[in-house]
Amino acid sequence: MRLYSSEGHLTEIPSRLAEVEADVQDVVEANMEALLGVRFLASEYSTGPVHAGRIDSLGLDENGAPVVVEYKRGTDPGVINQGLFYLSWLMDHRGEFEYLVRDRLGTTAAAQVLWSGPRLICVAGDYTRYDVHAVREHRRSIDLVRYRFFGRDLIGLETVAAATGRPAQGRPKRRTGPARPVCAGRERIAELAAAADEVLLGLGDGITKVQRKQYCAYQRLRNFASICPPQRAKVHVYLSLDPTEIDLVPDFTRNVRGLGHHGTGDLEVRLRTERDLERAQDLFRASYAAA
Repeated sequence: MRLYSSEGHLTEIPSRLAEVEADVQDVVEANMEALLGVRFLASEYSTGPVHAGRIDSLGLDENGAPVVVEYKRGTDPGVINQGLFYLSWLMDHRGEFEYLVRDRLGTTAAAQVLWSGPRLICVAGDYTRYDVHAVREHRRSIDLVRYRFFGRDLIGLETVAAATGRPAQGRPKRRTGPARPVCAGRERIAELAAAADEVLLGLGDGITKVQRKQYCAYQRLRNFASICPPQRAKVHVYLSLDPTEIDLVPDFTRNVRGLGHHGTGDLEVRLRTERDLERAQDLFRASYAAA
């Protein structure tokens, strides 16, 4: 991970590790939603006298999944096992976690906790090749994130490895052929939704598909897209892009920032035909890259 200043001639800004682990934890906890897409719940959460430990950070991601975040200043071969230990504790104390969510985020959030997809996010100075291999072999959803401080006030995060905790999704075959207008039938619009699903899953490796009642989310470290159940004549896809930086096209793309809708993301894309899906793919790729 390198960062350069473009003032005058190009100059590399030296990177550094934190002085102490708490420096990383403080920055991430204060900006957890912006950095990880996770709502912060608690710091140094006690697991009681039996487990006799403290979870560095607890949170709830964009889809309602419980999240354990563990930090290490540098490289530590025990970070994954330690995080999994706390994730196991969390799964055995669901009522306690839901009470915490209710206390911090309200009853609605507590009632929608997604226990089928708990996550572990490790934030450390670096990882070994054994860490990366272990993550890819594990059945849990785990993200290994490398951090670096630059200068006095810059921090960079980089995903080193990610596991979805689910069987790997094969890359779908790209659809070809002329676009056809969408008829009013449910079957045709369902085909369009399935095609959008294939395109999103085929954007790259490490994509997690999270099914909620009102939408289906596509996630790297955080959500980059979500699809709502097909309507009568169109499919709504929401992307995690800044709509003020997009040339909006009437009846195709819309700024929904501040407007209530299912799913996550501020840019709405409306798909009615396969041609719409084709022209939406640059936006899909941009949102994937930004995540």
